Amino acid sequence: MNHLETPVKFTSQGAQLRGLLLTPANARQRIGTVIMAHGTSATISMVAIEYARSFCRAGLAVLIYDHRNFGRSDGAPRQEINPWIQCRGYLDALDFAVTRPEVDPARLAVWGDSYTGGQVIVVSACDPRPKVVVAQCPVFGPTVPTIEPTVGNFNLIRETLHNGDVQGTPETTTGPLPVVSADQAGTPSLLAPIQAFRWFVEYGGRPGSMWTNRVTRVLPKTPIPYLPFLCAPFVKASTLLMAAPEDEMVHANYEVTRRAFDLIPAPKRWYDIADGHFGLLYFPSDRFDEASTVQAAFLKEQLGA
Repeated sequence: MNHLETPVKFTSQGAQLRGLLLTPANARQRIGTVIMAHGTSATISMVAIEYARSFCRAGLAVLIYDHRNFGRSDGAPRQEINPWIQCRGYLDALDFAVTRPEVDPARLAVWGDSYTGGQVIVVSACDPRPKVVVAQCPVFGPTVPTIEPTVGNFNLIRETLHNGDVQGTPETTTGPLPVVSADQAGTPSLLAPIQAFRWFVEYGGRPGSMWTNRVTRVLPKTPIPYLPFLCAPFVKASTLLMAAPEDEMVHANYEVTRRAFDLIPAPKRWYDIADGHFGLLYFPSDRFDEASTVQAAFLKEQLGA
């Protein structure tokens, strides 16, 4: 191994979040750093860690962690997803990262996959610290929102993220229910496509993954709904969006992602990736190699090494 993987933990929303800080073995102090968390219900051992290792091989530091309520991180209720809470996790990860002597606070990036691909757009629009964003197969919704991406609406999102009441209620909660199921008629699940079932069962079923096929999703009532699309016009970080024209996940609609990309005013890059939502999450594979190589090159170009 040509890098170090140091267990770390930090506090977010009253819970200890746990993960790893990856650094090149011969790195000097203060290098560019990527903040990473995985998508819906997964854990960092489910391929995200392989992306982190590829970025570290490119000369970057990486802070990767399990979301609150998932994997090795603390927090209750277990297996509950609240996008506002997860976005706050990214903010707290940024707070923690800049305390580390290995990390250059002026050269930070945020990375997300699927549901967290939308979250890093929200975080980077609302916080000036990330200078680079990489989002693969991001979730911007099944359709373009009817709510306009105005300054006023964005300000409501930013205020909600930093200071709002984002606790759920029974009326704003879906589940608990399976994350995936092979029998949608008999046992409906949060993620319906059979490709989702195959990927989660293969990687979540491996020893030590700490994945559980059960999830609750909370979308609390807030002054404006959680909609990453509304944040796109306010992203100031250099952005790479990697999208799949054949994406199976309805909420990762390819055309909606393209519309969001068009709204981003910052320097940006678009990259089409084959094999749908999950192809780039198989490791080892040619598609993983393609995606990780493109992303590592972009991060190194933007952050330096």
